[in-house]
Amino acid sequence: MLKAELLEIIANGENSGIEFKRDDIRPEDLAKEIVAMANLHGGRILLGIEDDRTISGIQRNDLETWIMDTVFRHYIHPMLLPYYEEIKIDENLKVAVVSFAQGTTKPYVRRHNGREEIYVRVGTTSRLASREQQLRLFESGEMLHSEVLPVSGTSLDNLDIYRLTDYFSNVLGEITIPKTNLEWEDRLKNLGLMVDGEDHRCKCTIAGFVLFGIKPHKSLYQAGLRWISFPGIDMDYKANDDVFIDAPLLPLGKGKTGEKRDIIAPGLIEQVIERISPFISEENNTINEQFRREKRYFYPMEAIREALLNSFAHRDWTRALEITIINYADRIEINSPGALQNSMTLEKMLTGQRSIRNPIILETLRDYEYVDMRGMGVRRKIVPLTKEYTGKDAQFDVTDDYVKVIIPSGQCR
Repeated sequence: MLKAELLEIIANGENSGIEFKRDDIRPEDLAKEIVAMANLHGGRILLGIEDDRTISGIQRNDLETWIMDTVFRHYIHPMLLPYYEEIKIDENLKVAVVSFAQGTTKPYVRRHNGREEIYVRVGTTSRLASREQQLRLFESGEMLHSEVLPVSGTSLDNLDIYRLTDYFSNVLGEITIPKTNLEWEDRLKNLGLMVDGEDHRCKCTIAGFVLFGIKPHKSLYQAGLRWISFPGIDMDYKANDDVFIDAPLLPLGKGKTGEKRDIIAPGLIEQVIERISPFISEENNTINEQFRREKRYFYPMEAIREALLNSFAHRDWTRALEITIINYADRIEINSPGALQNSMTLEKMLTGQRSIRNPIILETLRDYEYVDMRGMGVRRKIVPLTKEYTGKDAQFDVTDDYVKVIIPSGQCR
């Protein structure tokens, strides 16, 4: 780092990725700041800077050894490798910069006084992580998949046995179907669709409840989907349509997978498509072979369907928010709660890199041939289909709270 860059950082002050400290800080206190930043996006600790941005300089002769051997080796777990450098301000004044990237094996903990403590960065402060924040960190480090957490108050009675039977028999092609409740519970536990709760009673997992649950929103707030259609280009008090759709994600069908399957009872995706179709299409003057007027859709429906499937397969189930799809006169927005998984970025996603957050939900959707094995729907479907159909680019808004896909209309209404 150049001196000019360092001075600019100091002038801009502390933020979620920059912290100023004296080099006489206690090792456990320095470890707390490092752990909090590693659990976020990484950052830099500037040693030899006062809170008021005054440059006091480093005083320790063995600072690098102390940081590497004492702080990182004994207080921080799992291992995190920093980059250490000293920047000369003048003949008698140096500042140490300790840089480290976002950790990939979250959550990082501070080991102190026989305990392991998880810290997160909130603005310029480092705080103990809440229960919900800890869940997200364990999930982002792929140490926990929230989709296998039990849904309180549920049991086998909350699952649609007809859909499950169709899944085993027609989709998976199994010959032997469970008969008793105990057989069903054992089979579903092996698939991650049920789990033994703390009271030793078998409960639905989030994955099982979302995929096959009867009215899952009643017991799991984040299940289901909110659909709203506005007449203009902004939110208004008056909507053309506003409804919450609560249904299992998967349909009840007739016939084997790979053959033509008749839908007896639609799943959530089919219900959503049917509900939104009148608001995102118009009849044109062309008559088809059945003497019906053909519909002209304002959006590429395959891109919308792909975005909907992605929102369920990759969302953060620790967040008690439902997926929303909002239609405006010039665009449609599919909003999935939660940030991208671990070190995934928008750029990586657009180039086709994959990071699986909910493997059970994703694999089950593949069983139904909703998604393919490549998992490149954004790159191969949403982006090119939107451009081809509308002449405009799909937009993506990625934050720590949500991932939003914005598909422009091919026709202003």
